[in-house]
Amino acid sequence: MKLWLNITVFTPLWLLQDKAYVGPASQIMFMKHITVLLAEDHRVVREGFRKLLDAEVDLEVVGEAQNGRQAVELTRKFRPAVVVMDIAMPLLNGLEAARQIRKGFPDTKVVMLSAHSDEAYVDQAIAVGAVGFLLKQTSSHSLSEAIREVQNGNTFFSPSIAKRLGNHQSKSSNGGGLLKKKIARLTSREVEVLQLI
Repeated sequence: MKLWLNITVFTPLWLLQDKAYVGPASQIMFMKHITVLLAEDHRVVREGFRKLLDAEVDLEVVGEAQNGRQAVELTRKFRPAVVVMDIAMPLLNGLEAARQIRKGFPDTKVVMLSAHSDEAYVDQAIAVGAVGFLLKQTSSHSLSEAIREVQNGNTFFSPSIAKRLGNHQSKSSNGGGLLKKKIARLTSREVEVLQLI
């Protein structure tokens, strides 16, 4: 009489070269990970974002920038798929840094972060090529969801901003609501100069 043993072997994640689904060794499915650069001048916020993203098996933080200039330099060095960029940063504001990144590295997606949902900020972020805008007050799940969405070619906005953008679009398609003259928008360089005052 022969006995067959059916043994399931699990491979710990830390032993794998790439991030993967950890299941039976015969069923390991490697996932393409999304590389992310975090650009945030507040260290505690940046570290918090990193911890959230490190918990996601398909996301990999490849660098952290403390200011806009460093964000551009690290994008040049690491070529991340997505840059998560704070708007208000020293040396070079997030809007100008995003513009430079989108111009120099068109395949890199930029998701802007802000504590403020001012329409002018959102419009300027879109104008410089950002494909997402998150308020810092949104849930932690929204950050990883935004990164995945923009990497898949979609846009992602915090719910309150998305609702407002949807309302503006429907009003403009109906011919009303947006007929009022818009206030002249500042360039990203002008915003940067205002930050210094």
